[in-house]
Amino acid sequence: MKQEEWLYEIKPKGKLIDLNLKEIWNYRDLLVLFIKRDIVTVYKQTILGPLWFIIQPLFTSVVFTLIFNEVAGIDNGAIPNFLFNLTGLTLWSYFKESLNATSNSFKSNAGIFGKVYFPRFISPASKVLSGLLKYSIQLLILVVFYGYYAYHGMEVRPSYYLPLLLVVILNVILLAMGIGMILSAFTTKYRDVSLLVGFGLNLLMYLSAVMYSMDVARDRLKDYYWAVEWNPIAHIIESYRSLWFNSLEMYWPGIHMGLALGVVVFFIGLIFFNRTEKTFIDTV
Repeated sequence: MKQEEWLYEIKPKGKLIDLNLKEIWNYRDLLVLFIKRDIVTVYKQTILGPLWFIIQPLFTSVVFTLIFNEVAGIDNGAIPNFLFNLTGLTLWSYFKESLNATSNSFKSNAGIFGKVYFPRFISPASKVLSGLLKYSIQLLILVVFYGYYAYHGMEVRPSYYLPLLLVVILNVILLAMGIGMILSAFTTKYRDVSLLVGFGLNLLMYLSAVMYSMDVARDRLKDYYWAVEWNPIAHIIESYRSLWFNSLEMYWPGIHMGLALGVVVFFIGLIFFNRTEKTFIDTV
């Protein structure tokens, strides 16, 4: 008699890092369903709907331009101030929302995690992948304004290394998921962590070179520059911006350090995530 093949095999997990790609692939339909859910429910029952994807970065860029460029007098040279700020905001927004959503993976999915089995990694992965849609829309808006300024004779040209944009986005994904999975392990026991993440991200934006360059931070902050220098996302945003503007010197440290740190933090986060998923239902 031919031995029957089991669809699933339940066995103890002995690995610290267990990213079962085969199992995730088997649940790919669920991953797609989660991505659709995350996209649809964000602005469900809102009047403007997906237009918020456009309104938020535009208004924020206008405010940053008025405060940091007009009032504080930060000069970005030949680069239009509005475009400079919008460029940094597109990447920062994706990082912030990916980290925030990933850090709440266990708490926001406690109900379904306690009833149905599926690879838990699908939950944070769906948040990051669904965020790519919003990032793509904002990136399109950035390209539109980029073309507008170029059409009106402004010296805005992308770097020859612009295809490395994909590497920078990968850096952000790895870093956001890694930090988010570490924080998600703590939110199951300490609810204060969720509040700390939201508050901390709002403060972190001002130390992440979103509305100024690293050179400006070095000149203006002087003894306090270390707060920006030791912030990895600031270096990633600086490299991201150097890809968009040929007038800026290519900032390689952000790409190299971002990729190396992103990989390390991602696998550390995966260890925390795998260890927590076994017992979180008792504490969440």
